Amino acid sequence: MFTVDEISELVREIRRENGFPDSPFRIDDVRYDSEGDKLFIIAHDRTDKSVIIGNSFVIGKLRERLKVRQLTVYSNLDLEIKRKQLEEAERLVKGTELEFLLPIIEAEKNFPPRKWPEVKGDVKTLIFLSFNAKALIGFAEKLSLPYEVIGIRYAFPRMKYEPLDGEPREILFPDEERLVKLAEERGAKLVLADFPFGLKWGNGRALMNPLRLLHIGFFEIKYLFGFERPVIYDKKALIDFVVNLTYEGLMESTDGANLIWRMWKK
Repeated sequence: MFTVDEISELVREIRRENGFPDSPFRIDDVRYDSEGDKLFIIAHDRTDKSVIIGNSFVIGKLRERLKVRQLTVYSNLDLEIKRKQLEEAERLVKGTELEFLLPIIEAEKNFPPRKWPEVKGDVKTLIFLSFNAKALIGFAEKLSLPYEVIGIRYAFPRMKYEPLDGEPREILFPDEERLVKLAEERGAKLVLADFPFGLKWGNGRALMNPLRLLHIGFFEIKYLFGFERPVIYDKKALIDFVVNLTYEGLMESTDGANLIWRMWKK
């Protein structure tokens, strides 16, 4: 439906029309997912990717021209880093109670597009509502995990959960020791939260951030499961959180700056 030459010419046209410099770039592949009306552009390297995105302006105009629901740009390096992360994820879950994740990990190796098989987990799960609250619940439901939800009091007023007292910083950097203790008290073997790592174990409990484990970017997650902005959070911790995501390739720097600006306005 879409070709590399067609997309390349449209990008050049949009850049010329809107005063962007005539910078060279190379697109290696274009993949269209008709089921979700999603178009994926694979740039040769990150410099090419930056030219195509054009501070989010060019890619926004391109999506309008092509009339697709979602348009995302990756570089070959982005996808190679993701594959390496998935190999590590595979190693971490093999031989554990989380082996049910292996088909999902294997499917992610072929991304884009994303085609997850039906998977059923049978591990009692405790979800701590942190920054990507809706995605954490969405992930648990996708895997049919038996779960209960806890979170900091008043942080997510439109979501149902058991409220706990806590510090605003915990919404961005969850307290691992506290969550392990709560999991032990409730008999949960898996804790899902926005941890700064993919997966690790503590006292026989698995602490997992599925978004980092599978190396799925913030805006992909937003499209998959939606996003509920916390009304309570630590502003300095938000900057650290976004910087970490950007450094690990899970958020574009421009998008991260826009997110901080929008949240600080509230």
